[in-house]
Amino acid sequence: MKRSRSLVFSLVTAVVAALGAVWVAMPAFAAGVTASFVKTADWGSGWEGKYTITNGGGSTVDGWAVAFDLPAGTTVGSYWDALLTSSGQRHTFTNRSWNGRIAPGASVSCGFLGSGPGTPTNCQLNGTACGGGTNPTTAPPTTAPPTTAPPTTAPPTTPPPTSPPPNTGLPKHLLTGYWHNFDNPAVELRLRDVPAEYDVVAVAFAEATATPGAVTFAVDPGLSTALGGYTDADFSADVRALQSRGKKVIISVGGETGRVAVNDAASAAAFSDSVHALIQRYGFDGVDIDLENGLNPTYMAQALRSLRTRVGAGLIIAMAPQTIDMQSPESSYFKLALDIRDILTVVNTQFYNSGAMLGCDRNAAYSQGTVNFIVALACIQLEAGLRPDQVGLGLPAGPGAAGGGIVAPAVVNAALDCLARGTNCGSFRPPRTYPGIRGAMTWSVNWDVTNGNTFARTVAPHLDTLP
Repeated sequence: MKRSRSLVFSLVTAVVAALGAVWVAMPAFAAGVTASFVKTADWGSGWEGKYTITNGGGSTVDGWAVAFDLPAGTTVGSYWDALLTSSGQRHTFTNRSWNGRIAPGASVSCGFLGSGPGTPTNCQLNGTACGGGTNPTTAPPTTAPPTTAPPTTAPPTTPPPTSPPPNTGLPKHLLTGYWHNFDNPAVELRLRDVPAEYDVVAVAFAEATATPGAVTFAVDPGLSTALGGYTDADFSADVRALQSRGKKVIISVGGETGRVAVNDAASAAAFSDSVHALIQRYGFDGVDIDLENGLNPTYMAQALRSLRTRVGAGLIIAMAPQTIDMQSPESSYFKLALDIRDILTVVNTQFYNSGAMLGCDRNAAYSQGTVNFIVALACIQLEAGLRPDQVGLGLPAGPGAAGGGIVAPAVVNAALDCLARGTNCGSFRPPRTYPGIRGAMTWSVNWDVTNGNTFARTVAPHLDTLP
């Protein structure tokens, strides 16, 4: 989530091409390290692909780069768990900070969406042959692609998990909004002036310090000036004021420019220590993970479990991943959510600034800004291991709040109805209903107030009508 007026964050081919063609070559891997490709879904006009890098050698791999060609007319769209550079039809995926090291016998993977009928060829892993990665395990289509998406796959026979949620004192269905601890073109607000419709207020943001993993928070000087003087003491009093009204206030970590890195045991401990200190100082009810530049699921889970042990079962743990982060259970953000689902409160995925994405049917890419997009992508999480009460729908509050995917609040309500009741759906219908769907989130309270509180005043009362 960004602080500026323009929030364009679209992972599309045009942006990929603009990234340029330069990449830094690394030493060649020892024998036994391979990269293999597989198409995990194919809907005729496009497909989802995955490269798996496996260390079959006897020494640890430190860093990897997988390069391949795509034929003319086939392009790369969204991608995950890697960085991408492109030069014409040659594309190179390199590791992120958390998945570059591969122990002997271990493997890592990255994925992407392809548009067009072609498949990768001429694969190289750090400048040498991929060792089996040049040929996909599914053959390219030999007939013309269909003009319409194939029928949806049969619904799963096993329902999603329904174990009880942690005791956090929250309503069954809730509305979450982000409060700006900074000044931008949206209306500046004191925390106590957040409209009453919001059940959870996420304070944006705690930020990184010089100590890896550690975060800090204080009232932003620019915001203080804009409000005619607003101090940490005023803020702390406002936290208590909202709590006295039955609201929860959590501290959000990261944001679009956040650079909080929890990549080892020491940084996990620093994260837990520093967030716990902020909870003690300001009285926050929990923490929200909004790291839009990648995370290490192993050590972030370690940090959150440590924090939960210190605070207790009432700790709210929320997440706000980008849409691309929740396309596959194998992606790092999704892995984190599944790894901590016994203590996780809610995942409010940002269903905006993303372009077209696959839904849970894996048969077509749905366009953002529609009921189909919201429902089909929420369905991925609901069918891949998260409980309905752990899934929320994150949407922009209105003009100015995002660069794409802005919808009328009535569209949010329709998506909630489709998921909870099976009514008001678009052409996509989920395989079952999820009456326990947790609710909605918006970026942000400030942008909602700027736009006349339309989001909160429309969505909040509708949540009260859900089963």
